[in-house]
Amino acid sequence: MLKEFKTFAMKGNMVDLAVGVIIGAAFGAIVGSLVDDVFMPIIGLLLGGTDFSNLFIVLKDEAAGNYATLAAAQEAGAVTVNIGLFINAVVKFLIVALALFFVVKGINSMKKKEEEAPKAPPAPSKEEALLTEIRDLLAKK
Repeated sequence: MLKEFKTFAMKGNMVDLAVGVIIGAAFGAIVGSLVDDVFMPIIGLLLGGTDFSNLFIVLKDEAAGNYATLAAAQEAGAVTVNIGLFINAVVKFLIVALALFFVVKGINSMKKKEEEAPKAPPAPSKEEALLTEIRDLLAKK
């Protein structure tokens, strides 16, 4: 059973999948930082200084307080709808989807170029070459 598992785990597709998952996680962290640290502050500034990470609506509040930050509301036990975090997640998704679109588009264009490239006709087999030679000799007579 251990030998079967080793054979299964070392197949090319499994290794490729593992590498893809690891690179995907790293790419997700980069996109998360790009959205949270670069894009959202700029968008917030353009929209009048809105901090999207603290954009929320209080649904139920036991302490009946006004909270300056999402963390303060959650610490007090308030039930919130986190609109800003949702907007951040949507922007992250759009960036990842756009990046994957360009990757797939590039791969498809490379495949298309390979298909369009004229293929050299296959070399004749030994039998065909021999028959052609015999035909040519007979034609000379």
